[in-house]
Amino acid sequence: LFGTTLKTLNFKLFQLRASMKPNISAYIIPATDAHLSEYIAPRDARLAWMTGFTGSAGTAVVTQDKAVLWTDSRYWVQAERQMDCNWALERDVSITSITNWLIREVNEGDQVGIDPFLFSVDTFAAYNTKLAPAKRILTSITDNLVDKIWAERPPLPPDNLTRLPDDFIGRTWQNKVDQIRGQMMDNPYNPTALLLSALDETAWRNTGLCFCVCYLIVKVFFMVSGLFNLRGNDIPFNPFFYSYTLLTFDKIWLFVHTERVTEELRTYLNSSCSDSYCVQLLQYDSVRSHLMKYLEEAGVRVWVGTEYTNQALYELITPEKLLESTYSPVLTTKAVKDQTERKILKAAHIRDAVAVMQLLHHLERSVPEGRETELTAAEFVNECRSKQQYSRGPSFETISASGPNAALAHYSPSSETSRKLSVDEMYLVDSGGQYLDGTTDITRTVHWGKPTDRQKEAFTRVLMGNIEISRTIFPAGTRGVNIEMLGRRALWEVGLNYGHGTGHGVGNYFGVHECKTSTGGGEHDLFHQILISELLKLYEYELVFFALFEV
Repeated sequence: LFGTTLKTLNFKLFQLRASMKPNISAYIIPATDAHLSEYIAPRDARLAWMTGFTGSAGTAVVTQDKAVLWTDSRYWVQAERQMDCNWALERDVSITSITNWLIREVNEGDQVGIDPFLFSVDTFAAYNTKLAPAKRILTSITDNLVDKIWAERPPLPPDNLTRLPDDFIGRTWQNKVDQIRGQMMDNPYNPTALLLSALDETAWRNTGLCFCVCYLIVKVFFMVSGLFNLRGNDIPFNPFFYSYTLLTFDKIWLFVHTERVTEELRTYLNSSCSDSYCVQLLQYDSVRSHLMKYLEEAGVRVWVGTEYTNQALYELITPEKLLESTYSPVLTTKAVKDQTERKILKAAHIRDAVAVMQLLHHLERSVPEGRETELTAAEFVNECRSKQQYSRGPSFETISASGPNAALAHYSPSSETSRKLSVDEMYLVDSGGQYLDGTTDITRTVHWGKPTDRQKEAFTRVLMGNIEISRTIFPAGTRGVNIEMLGRRALWEVGLNYGHGTGHGVGNYFGVHECKTSTGGGEHDLFHQILISELLKLYEYELVFFALFEV
C-alpha cells in the first residue's frame, strides 16, 4: 500500500532526517490523527508509511542514526514481519520506555520534535514530565515533518456528509445543544464555551442516561457527528468526518470541509443565520485561528477535556481562560444505552448473527472439500452482511485467520498472505458490521477436525473467563479494572494470560470500540445498561471465545 520496499524506506528515513536538521535531534511519530482516533484514514497513516508496519497501535522515534518502533504484544510478530533492517523493535508501549530511550540517545539541551495535533494534552504532559527534568526539550512543530515528504499522501474522500434518517434519531440536534448548554450553565466555574474536537464523542444520537460527572469537552469524531446527527466517510469502517465544534451560549461554530456540506444539510443546520440555534460553517483548518480570535475577547473561559483535546489547540489557551477536566459527560451519556438504543441495537445484532451463521454453515461444507481460504471466507461473510437490512459495510477489517496467522491479534488476509483453511487447524473469524441501527463485533473460533488437548484446555479456560464475568453481579460504579481479573483467573491458574484488554463498548452506528467503556483494565465506572462486548482471547494459536452481554 505504501511502497514499503527496502529502497523506499531508506529514502523516507533519509528525507525525514534531512527535514529534521539542524534543530531537531529526534522526531516522534504516533499512530493517530488530529482527533486522537483509534482508527484512522489512509492519509493519517504516517507510522505505516514510514515503517511499513500496519498495526493499529505503535509509536516510532527517528534520530539521525536510529529508527525504533514501540508496540504491544498483539503486534510483535507482525512488526517483525513488516519492518526491515532500518528499524528496531521495542516490545513495550509505555511512555516511560520511550522517554528513557530518548534520554539515553539525545543530548541535554536537544529538541525532540512532535506534531502537537497528534498528541493529547495528557500524552504531551506525560512526555514532558519525563523529558523536561532531563533537559530534553519537547518542541511543537505544527507542520508535520512526515507530511512534508509524503508526496503521494492520499486525499480526503470526496463523499458528502449525510444525516441520519429520522427513524433512528431519538432527539433533534437542537435538543442536544440545549442539554449541553444546560450543563455548561450548571458548572460552578462558569465556562463561556465548550470546545469539541473528538470525532466519536459528539456523535451520540438518542436519549441517554447522563450521570453527574463534571466532564464536558471532547475530541473525537463521534462527538461532532453525533451532536448534529450527521455521518461521514472519512475513516474506513467508521461513519465519522473531520470536524471540530466551538459551542457558546449564543453561537455554534462547526469547523468542517464545507465543500462537502450539501444545501440540504445547510438548511437542516440553519447555517444561513447567526442566532443561538444556527450552525455557522467554517473551514476545518481555521479552527486554531478562530479559537485564538475568540480567546482575545474579555471574560471568556473555554472548557476542554484533556484526554481527547490535542496539544495544538490546548496550548493556545492561557490558564486564566481555561477550564479543564479529564473526560466529557458525553462519553458516559453515549455509552449508557436508553430503551430505544438497546432495542434497535439488539435488532442489528440479530441480523448480524444471521450473516455469521451463514458463514459457519458455508465453511462446514467448503473447508473439508479444500476449496476455502482465509480471504474467500472474509469476502463471504462481508457479502452476507451486505445483504442484511440497513447494512453500511463492515465495522472493521475482517480478521480471518488460521494456524500461525491466528496468533496475530489483528491479522487480515491478503492475496499474498491468505492460507487455505484446513480441518487440521483452528480457524478464527473476528468481524463486525455497521448498520443504521447498530454496530457489531463478534468473534468465533472453530475446528473441523480434532483439536489437541492443549487447544481444548485453553479454549475451555477462555470460556470459563467469559462465563465468570457474565454471571458476576456488581454495584453501579464498579470499575472495569475491578472485574477484569475474573476473566483471566482460569488462565492464570495454569500459567496462561493474554496481553490485551478484556472487553469494550460497542456503539449505535458509531465506533466499534466505544471510548472509555471497557473491562480491559479500565479505570472507568460501569453502569446499568452499558453494552459490553467481552472478548477474551488467548493468542496462542487462536483460542477465542466471545460473549455479548449487558451490565
